[in-house]
Amino acid sequence: MAANMARSFLQVAATEEVASPLRVVQIEGLAILKIIKHCKEFSPALVTGQLLGLDVGSVLEVTNCFPFPIREEDEEIEAEGANYQLEMMRCLREVNVDNNTVGWYQSTLFGSYQTVELIETFMNYQENIKRCVCIIYDPSRSNQGVLALKALKLSDAFMELHRKKNFTGETLREKNLSWVDIFEEIPIKVSNSALISAFMTELEADTPVTQCDYDRLQLSTGPFMERNMEFLIECMDDLSMEQQKFQFYYRSLSRQQSQQQAWLQKRRAENAARKASGEDPLPEEDAANPIFKPLPEPSRLESFLITNQISNYCNQINGYVTVSCMIMSCFYFSFSSMKICV
Repeated sequence: MAANMARSFLQVAATEEVASPLRVVQIEGLAILKIIKHCKEFSPALVTGQLLGLDVGSVLEVTNCFPFPIREEDEEIEAEGANYQLEMMRCLREVNVDNNTVGWYQSTLFGSYQTVELIETFMNYQENIKRCVCIIYDPSRSNQGVLALKALKLSDAFMELHRKKNFTGETLREKNLSWVDIFEEIPIKVSNSALISAFMTELEADTPVTQCDYDRLQLSTGPFMERNMEFLIECMDDLSMEQQKFQFYYRSLSRQQSQQQAWLQKRRAENAARKASGEDPLPEEDAANPIFKPLPEPSRLESFLITNQISNYCNQINGYVTVSCMIMSCFYFSFSSMKICV
C-alpha cells in the first residue's frame, strides 16, 4: 500500500515537473559576454550561435554557448553546419562541459527579428527539444547604453496552429489568436559563481570611468531615430502590400459568389423547364465547374509578423523620445536654477 502511494506520488511529481511552464531563463555571465562579443565583432552582419545548458523545472539554465561560423554562399551550409555542431558538442563533452542544446542566440539590427525564418527555426528545434528559447541581442541598441538582451519562445497556441498550417481569419477567430500572441518574452536572470561575484565586488570600487560611460551621456539620438523611422516606413509599405492581397482575395471571392448565383439561377430555370416537359432535373451543384472551386485564402502570418514588428519599432521610438525629453527637462531646470542663483 505504501509502495503504491509512493509510486503514485512520484508519478504525480514527474507529471507536474513536465507540465510546469517556463518562467525564467537563467544565464551565466560568461555566456552573456560570449554572446555580446560574437555579435559586436561582426556587427552590422547578423550572426547566430548555439545555447547549451539544462532544463530544470520552470527554469531554463544557459551555462555555455558557442558561435556558428559564417560561411560563403557556395558551401553546403546544412551539412557542414550539422557536422560543426556535433563536433563542438563532442569536444565540450570530453572536457566535462554542459553539451545539452537548449536553444540558440542571434543578433539583430534595431529589433528587426520577427520573421518567418525565426518561426521556422523555432519549429525545427521543437521537433527534437521539448523546450527551447532564442536569445536576441541588439548591438545597435546596446550602443545607446541599454543591454538589449531578451529571451523569446513561441506561444503554445501559436505552435499548435502553425503545425496545422492554417492561418485563415476564421481559424484565428476561433482560437482567439492575435498578433501579440505569437511570441512570449521570458524574464532573464543573470547568474554568476560566488568567486566571480566576489572578484567583481572587489574591482567595483577601483573601476575608472570609461569611454562607454561618457557615451551614455550623449543626447543625440538622431541616427538611431532615423534608422527606426526608415524601418518603420518599410514595414508600413509591407503591411500595405499584405492588405492589397486580402483586398484582391475578397474582390475575387465576391466576383465568384456573383457568378455562382447567376449560374444557379440559370440552372434552376433550366430545371423548371425540364420538370414541365417531364424530364429529370439536373444537379444544382457541379463540382467540375471552375466557379465552384474554393479560392485559397491568403495566410495572415506575414501580416501578423509585420504588425508585431511595427509595434516593436514604435515602442523603441517612444522609449527613446521619452528618455531624451526627460534628460532635456533636467538640463533645462538645472540651467534655470543656476540663472536664479546668479
